[in-house]
Amino acid sequence: MMTTAAERAAPPAPPGWPRRWRALQREANAGYAFVERNWNLTRRYLGWEIVWLVYQLVNGLSILFIAAATEQITGQPVDTSFLILYLLIGTTLWQYLSEVFSNVAETITWERWEGTIEYTLMAPVSRFVHLVGSCIYAVTYGVIRALAVFIVVVLIFHVHLDQANVGTAAMIVAAGSVSVIGLAIYCAILPLLFTERGAQMTFVVNSVLLLISGVYYPTEVLPGWLRMFSPLSPITYVLRSVRAALLEGAPLSAVAGDLVVLAMMGALLVPSGIYAFSVAERFAKRTGRLKRSG
Repeated sequence: MMTTAAERAAPPAPPGWPRRWRALQREANAGYAFVERNWNLTRRYLGWEIVWLVYQLVNGLSILFIAAATEQITGQPVDTSFLILYLLIGTTLWQYLSEVFSNVAETITWERWEGTIEYTLMAPVSRFVHLVGSCIYAVTYGVIRALAVFIVVVLIFHVHLDQANVGTAAMIVAAGSVSVIGLAIYCAILPLLFTERGAQMTFVVNSVLLLISGVYYPTEVLPGWLRMFSPLSPITYVLRSVRAALLEGAPLSAVAGDLVVLAMMGALLVPSGIYAFSVAERFAKRTGRLKRSG
């Protein structure tokens, strides 16, 4: 058979390359299957999703209306525009990061509710692919919901971000998302091991993050015994740096310290969380904890 000059000049394919490529395709398809499955679950409970979206919007608006009325309530001159923007950043970021945390941490809870936990954890799919697919959906869904609320609030309050450094804020949010995902993977172990109370425990962790991370106030106002836990939350660093970027136009160099901390948290929490989840999964299978559903 005649070969072209281009074919003769092309370097030979590495041994086993087609097989590895097909394996990567299978892994990618399996990961996308979990994204699609979670999307179908969202559509299945669309009514509740709308309810929670309305609740988040109303909750955010209520907080910002309090900020707008601060001067009237206190009788003192207050820069309400700055206060509104300060709280808007906290509200939007919390809604996004909390959504990411909840979607990942409740991965096993949803499997139990749907009665599919045994099928999913016994399927010939690596846990890494399973968790990555769930994380991709959580981030995508969280971004869409947070942006929807943010746009509505901006239109109502006519917020201006003239001095904002959006690039710095985006990098901080990206690094913070990875860190929050790593923390959520650890929390996903709780519903795996504690069939009755695991979901309640993840909700408690989520609530504690809201308290110690400075979502609506600087962490400096917390009592000392509580403030000492703030550095343990990746959301603390995200909020502080994003506010600096959007309120003061801070460049990336000004928040490099927080970015390094977030990167280190993500690099530590994600792989160790996946490993810990795998260990907990083997224990759950060995002790028959997967049989409990509903």
